[in-house]
Amino acid sequence: MQGRAKATRRSLLEAAAQLFEERGYAGTSISDISTLSGRTSGAIYFHYACKENLALAVMEEVFDTWPALVRRHREADLPALEKLVALSFSVARAFRDDVVVRGGARLWAERKSVSASFPSPFEGWIETVVSLLEEARREGVLTPSVIPRKAGNAVVYAFFGLHTVSDALDGRAHIEERLHDLWLLLLPALQAHPRPSPLLDRALLFSNG
Repeated sequence: MQGRAKATRRSLLEAAAQLFEERGYAGTSISDISTLSGRTSGAIYFHYACKENLALAVMEEVFDTWPALVRRHREADLPALEKLVALSFSVARAFRDDVVVRGGARLWAERKSVSASFPSPFEGWIETVVSLLEEARREGVLTPSVIPRKAGNAVVYAFFGLHTVSDALDGRAHIEERLHDLWLLLLPALQAHPRPSPLLDRALLFSNG
């Protein structure tokens, strides 16, 4: 019974996320989620009680996605800047390919129209990036003029700005290419001895693995 309930909740969550991403929060109804998931409205109300709870569940699932991903990159036997670049590509693919992450991104953009209160994702990402830049400083590969706290903010702003524009232009279809171009711009400002292309190649090799 537990396995069946878990499968039902997951199918409802994924159907809701897909519809939230395609139609937005206001444009998605319980009936729509029922039709797409193949589950009854009663099942939706039993597991989630209301549409707001489903939206919250999608956002919580998105937040639960990141710790293991960050940990995998943080624990990798790589220099810090390579960890940072590899992590950015893994996150970019999740925003492009994971239906729940995409639905969460649309919900966050429309958060003012949802009665539920969503936590902010950005503080955690800023702390992760700052920590990796501080690690790069200890390794001696960060240019002396870079202040990790300020640079970390700038990297996160640039990364999520890239996602916003990429989503608007082509649904993030070319996000990896655009992110590659962004790092070619940013890395020479971060590296003490700029060699962005080899670093990008190594980071991509790890990220794709």
